[in-house]
Amino acid sequence: MRRFVRLSWIITLIGTLLFTSSYAQKYNHVPKQEIPDQYEFKAKIGDVLPEFTLQLVNGKKVSSKSWKGKVVMLQFTASWCGVCRKEIPYIQKDIWDPYKRNSKFLLFGVDRDEPLDKVKRYQKELDISYPMAVDKNAEIFSLFADKRAGVTRNVIIDKKGKIVFMTRLFKENEFREMVRVIGLLLKE
Repeated sequence: MRRFVRLSWIITLIGTLLFTSSYAQKYNHVPKQEIPDQYEFKAKIGDVLPEFTLQLVNGKKVSSKSWKGKVVMLQFTASWCGVCRKEIPYIQKDIWDPYKRNSKFLLFGVDRDEPLDKVKRYQKELDISYPMAVDKNAEIFSLFADKRAGVTRNVIIDKKGKIVFMTRLFKENEFREMVRVIGLLLKE
C-alpha cells in the first residue's frame, strides 16, 4: 500500500511538472533571448530601462519613468535606412494596428539624429501612424548601442521596466518572435 501511495504521488508530481512547464512554454513563457555580439548592443537582456525623455515630433515630451506597468517597443530608425523602410510596414500592420488601443502598450519610433522636418517627411512618406521621436545627437540610441552602430533596432521592455527582447536589422523569423513576445507580455 505504501508503495502504491508513493508511486501515485510521484506520478502526480511528474504530471503537474509536465503540465505546468508545457503550459508556461505554450501560453505565458517569454523566452530568454541570446543577443549575438554582431548586433552591437550595449544594453543587455534583463537590464532595467534607463531614464530618458523622448521629444516627439508633435512637440510633446514623454519620460521613460512613466512607462512602468506598460509593455514598450522602441524602434530605432532613420530616413536613410533601407532596412528600416522595409520593416516599418510590418511594425504598422503586425504590432501597431492590433495594439494601438491597448492602454498597456506603447510604441515609439525613435529617429536617429535627423532634423525635425526630415523626420516629419519620413513619417508622412511611410504613413507611420505610431508616435515618432527625434533623437538629437543619437543620445537615446547610445544608451542601447554604440553611437556609431547602425539602425534598424527594436527594444522591447516589459511591464516591470526591464529589457526582454532586442532585434537588429529585419529578419522575418526574429520579427515574428518579437510580435509573439509582445503578445505574451501583454497577457501577463
